[in-house]
Parts: sequence; C-alpha cells; structure tokens
Amino acid sequence: MDREKFETLVVGAIDNLPLEFRNKLENVDVVVEDWPTSGQLKKVKVSHPSQLLGLYEGVPQTKRGERYGLVPPDKISIFRKPIEGQCHSNEELGVKITEVVCHEIAHHFGIDEKTLRSIEDNRYRKGI
Repeated sequence: MDREKFETLVVGAIDNLPLEFRNKLENVDVVVEDWPTSGQLKKVKVSHPSQLLGLYEGVPQTKRGERYGLVPPDKISIFRKPIEGQCHSNEELGVKITEVVCHEIAHHFGIDEKTLRSIEDNRYRKGI
C-alpha cells in the first residue's frame, strides 16, 4: 500500500473514534513513520523493528497536573512497514491500523500496557 493511502487509513481511524474521545485528544500529534528508530526500540525494550507497530511518547492525561503546560505535543507514531508486514490484504491493514491507533490513543488517556493487553485479550476471546 502506498504511504498516502496508509496515512488516509490512520486519519480515518482517528475520525471514527467516538466524539467524546476525539474531543479530548489534547496536545498530541499522530505521525506515520516507516520504521521505529533504535532509540524508540530501546525505550520500549523491543529488539526487532518489525515487532513495534506503534508508540505513544508523552505525558498521559492522567499524569498531567496543574503545572502541565508549554510542553511539546505528545507523539503517537504509527509504524507503516511493521504493520504492513503483518497483514495480507488491504482489509486486514485497515483493521490493524485501527487497532494500533486505538491502542496508542489509550496510552494517551492513561491506560497502561498491562491493562490494554488484558482488554485486547478479552475482546479477542469474545470475538469482538
């Protein structure tokens, strides 16, 4: 899939979020990168770049206090090549992009990795 179409699917995943979540995406940029950097891999203790599909870097809303301000935007990186490597069709790509975008946005709202994995495992078992 070309980069422009991939980026369109990322924007679509954000646009399809419920309004109450979209309206609360504060001070966050979502970017598409081909691959994670070595620094990003080290930060999350991932050894191979194909294993990291997305990354949230910033201060979750639940950790922002009165003094939060005048800071650069949080960043959500969606890694195109690793996602494409896991998918076999454009339909699969659309589903996976939506999953990754939602996962990283959940971090922005303060949900930790362990909790997210539990939620995702339960959804998978229920076939949602």
